[in-house]
Amino acid sequence: MTSISQTAATAQARAVPKAGARNAALDRSRTFITLLVLIHHSVIAYTYFGHTDTQSFLGFDGVVLFNDSFFMAAMFFLSGLFVWPSLQRKGISWFLRDRFWRLGLPFIVCALLLMPFAYWAVELERYNPNISFAAFWWRTVTAGPWNSGPAWFIWVLLAFDVLAAIVYYALSGWVETIGKLSLESFGRPALFFWALLIVSVIVYVPAVLYFGASRWFAFGPFAIQASRVLLYPLYFFAGCGVGAASLDRGLLASDGEMSRCWPMWLVATVISYGCIVLLVYIKHAVLPDVTYQPPWWRVAYALAFVTYTASQTFNVLALFLRFDNDRTSILDPLRESAYGIYIIHYAPLLWLQYLLFGLSFGPVDQLTAIIKAVIVFVLTLAISWAATVALRKLPGASHVL
Repeated sequence: MTSISQTAATAQARAVPKAGARNAALDRSRTFITLLVLIHHSVIAYTYFGHTDTQSFLGFDGVVLFNDSFFMAAMFFLSGLFVWPSLQRKGISWFLRDRFWRLGLPFIVCALLLMPFAYWAVELERYNPNISFAAFWWRTVTAGPWNSGPAWFIWVLLAFDVLAAIVYYALSGWVETIGKLSLESFGRPALFFWALLIVSVIVYVPAVLYFGASRWFAFGPFAIQASRVLLYPLYFFAGCGVGAASLDRGLLASDGEMSRCWPMWLVATVISYGCIVLLVYIKHAVLPDVTYQPPWWRVAYALAFVTYTASQTFNVLALFLRFDNDRTSILDPLRESAYGIYIIHYAPLLWLQYLLFGLSFGPVDQLTAIIKAVIVFVLTLAISWAATVALRKLPGASHVL
């Protein structure tokens, strides 16, 4: 069996960036998805179905559906891209030490301080307007529920990094096989796409049929969505495999077919997302009971979901590789702060939604909902960005944030 290096040697010669050079397209993809997370959380309180504010806007349901159906899987894929090179460069012990500082410490701070402070606003708004933070914090860590908010991604990513170190030590051939597929996909990206989609169907469809789409596994502040418990590691290790081979000669090469085929990924994304929207319409407007979906609907939705997840992940990466991989970008100023923004944003966001709760900006509820969402997004971005910049100036903080 040929090794990754032998396979890479057969690829068409092309320029390789200098060692240590950043991949602008991947940096900007990660920053873009971070902004989608902020948009997602900014509008979710004002959705038509399941809204928590007094005003709502149906278009926000489409935004939430658009984001939730792909962006965390894409984040795990992007997070996996640099795991194998990091393990090779640092070794297992230094890699794990770095990951515990970079992921473990922020999760502890989030679980013990930031998320209880964030959810205190929810408690004041919905349940107990007179409870003190001390009383709410104590109830959270003793009786629960101990919500970790978006910080769930951090502990799950740390767990995947630990698992990756184990695989690197004992079963590295599995990841190298994915790397070979990435190299072979330089000129035929559909190979990787179909492999990812087929395995996604295998690991996701039975899980969502058994657990349902809304159930979470939770133990204290450690939570993960039950139906996606195998989908997320699939995307993470797919990213590990792509990174183990070569980012310059494989699937994500800037001069590869993936970026040139961006119209194909865009069309696949539009069609699969259209199927999801159609199925949601059938659920609410055609089926006799909105609380019960027949097996055919659940299977169809699961298949549309995994197809959209794969298509949109490829679509975002292809578009950035094709159109935003050179010169400067409006996303570049956020690059160094993106991780800190992700960690911090939920606290100011929930408090801003709390402060705006019940306010009206005119006779039209839909317009008020839009105005509120824009205010929440802009101020959340500004506050979390400024806080990240300030924290990164502390000694050693830049190694964590």
